[in-house]
Amino acid sequence: MPEKKIMGLVGIAEKAGKTASGGFLAEQAIKAGKAYLLIIADDSSAGTKKKLNDLCTSKGCPALYFSNKQDLAHAIGKEERSCVAILDRGLAEAISQAAERLSGKQGE
Repeated sequence: MPEKKIMGLVGIAEKAGKTASGGFLAEQAIKAGKAYLLIIADDSSAGTKKKLNDLCTSKGCPALYFSNKQDLAHAIGKEERSCVAILDRGLAEAISQAAERLSGKQGE
């Protein structure tokens, strides 16, 4: 259930115009301090993961590794995406909380 909630919240963020999807746009949003959370697809390349994670660390933007490129893109109604930056604080917090609940259930 939390997986669907996360994808639903990502879809809401997209409909509200509060996302930056794909490496280039997400990087720009993080560098500009507009991103509150970066969701990185688990099946992204190691180089992409490292580059985005390093950028998030340097700019203080939390990163969440979740799902895969195809499902992430489907949630926002676009072609395959390696990452989606969430540009709304409330939605970013809701997604983070849902991810924490999901990781808690996986650890049981």
